Amino acid sequence: MKRKLAWTLLVLLAGLAMNLTDSDAQDRAQARSMVISQYGIVAAESPLAAQAGVQILARGGHAVDAAVAANAVMGLVAPMSNGIGGDLFAIVYDAKSGKLYGLNASGWAPAKLDAKFLLDKGIKQMPQRGIHAVTVPGAVEGWSQLLAKFGRLKFDAVLAPAIHYAEQGFPVTEFVSDVWARSERRAKEDPGLAKTYLPNGRAPKLGEIFHNPELAWTYKLIAAQGRDAFYSGEVAQKILDFSQKQGGLMTAADMAEFRAEWAEPISTTYRGWTVYEIPPNGQGIAALVMLNIMENYPLGEYGHNSSRALHAMIEAKKLAYADMLRYVADQKFSRVPVAGMLSKDYARERARQIDAGKANCEVAAGKPPGAGGDTIYLSVVDREGNMVSFIQSNYSSVGFGAGISAPGTGFALQNRGGLFSLEAGHPNVLAGHKRPLHTIVPAFMEKGDVRIAFGIMGGWNQSQAHAQFVSNIVDHGMNIQAALEAARFTKDSFSGCDVQMESRIPAEVRAELEKLGHKIEVRGVYSPAMGGGQAVMRDFATRVNYGASDPRKDGAAIPEPPLQK
Repeated sequence: MKRKLAWTLLVLLAGLAMNLTDSDAQDRAQARSMVISQYGIVAAESPLAAQAGVQILARGGHAVDAAVAANAVMGLVAPMSNGIGGDLFAIVYDAKSGKLYGLNASGWAPAKLDAKFLLDKGIKQMPQRGIHAVTVPGAVEGWSQLLAKFGRLKFDAVLAPAIHYAEQGFPVTEFVSDVWARSERRAKEDPGLAKTYLPNGRAPKLGEIFHNPELAWTYKLIAAQGRDAFYSGEVAQKILDFSQKQGGLMTAADMAEFRAEWAEPISTTYRGWTVYEIPPNGQGIAALVMLNIMENYPLGEYGHNSSRALHAMIEAKKLAYADMLRYVADQKFSRVPVAGMLSKDYARERARQIDAGKANCEVAAGKPPGAGGDTIYLSVVDREGNMVSFIQSNYSSVGFGAGISAPGTGFALQNRGGLFSLEAGHPNVLAGHKRPLHTIVPAFMEKGDVRIAFGIMGGWNQSQAHAQFVSNIVDHGMNIQAALEAARFTKDSFSGCDVQMESRIPAEVRAELEKLGHKIEVRGVYSPAMGGGQAVMRDFATRVNYGASDPRKDGAAIPEPPLQK
């Protein structure tokens, strides 16, 4: 009897302990754990892309090799958002030297295309679709520059996984199938897009196997001939022939002469961390300006996503983006006051314009010293600590970039030219061989022995999402997975008091913000309107890597398997 009672008590105590442990484990601020490994990690918006990247790492590839391999797969499996018809930017951390390298592979407008040409045709605003929205695609040139400077493998090796999936097919994933379906109507308007991306006359459904033999052909040419296949070979000729038939002005010289550029990242400090972005013509400077303004407020004391913190951040966004829209352009054509915009004194001056008791619905650009869509993001860290923050895009997600495809190539052409202005005298006015203001921006941050490569895609959402991610880590002590998952706001307009917020931000907080004049649109629990991010982190003191992937997308952070003998 005593033995039976003792056994019963033991079972009850064990069950109680288990219940306490389970309960405590569920009491956390994130839905999934970070991926942690002593080997490399690839975080991408597609598990197939991340897997391709770690396969390259396992073969001895550099983080850059893995990034290009993952991007090639992403261009196949998420063709509405990215592909070799678009541009890319990257920040590379070289573990041996401890140096950061920035790459700007954004394409330029055709030499003969300027504002006068369009205005003379009666076009009053930059087209968002069609041939005049197309700039020279920069992605393949970016791949070539990255592999030449850091790569250990050749094009044929890094493109092999993407070629395999293009020929053998892949199942369409949840998020991508939804965007594909919403893009169907516009894809039907272009014969090239319809032939490639609407098999049987419709968008492929969730779980359907999709093949792209035309893209496999293009990838194989690049694998064999490198960048020349794209910019002066058979692929270039298909693009040029198509452009001419569409009334475009792109020439063989526009394609062949284009080169990506290495650019030293710009930076600011935020409460002891250094945060880096690519310099203009990208919007990344807006994230740094926003952080400088936010630094004037004790956001940690206010509390995460409290009404005081959110009000300060939303108002900082308005100020930073007003400056970005006014001043950012191709620095070869316009003098961008980068140092002035990043001045801490200027940030304090701008912060004084924030009214703690009222939302400002019309924010003008300031005068800093010296002043006169859609996307995919991935990040990689290898076992040696080399890191890549990598972003690539066609710009418009619902409509496959410019909504056109050169027949036989298997990819859509971007509509980056749509971000030019036709306003005479504006820094971002359309001109030949000029690069437009760009939305896509990779980011990087460091403090002591810790380095983080991160990015969050989503048009004008990106810089404001970067600032929120940094604040989540610095002000609120979150790890990289929790910082990506945390509820966000976004404001994709440049005027008014409208702002979108995820429903996880408490109703009472939203009510307090509305009393201040913010006009809030409540989105879902994990809304794609907030973009989707990836991050990798390296602790150089312990030589351990960490990876995180945003649940707002189909992606995953996948660790490299150990080398097989």
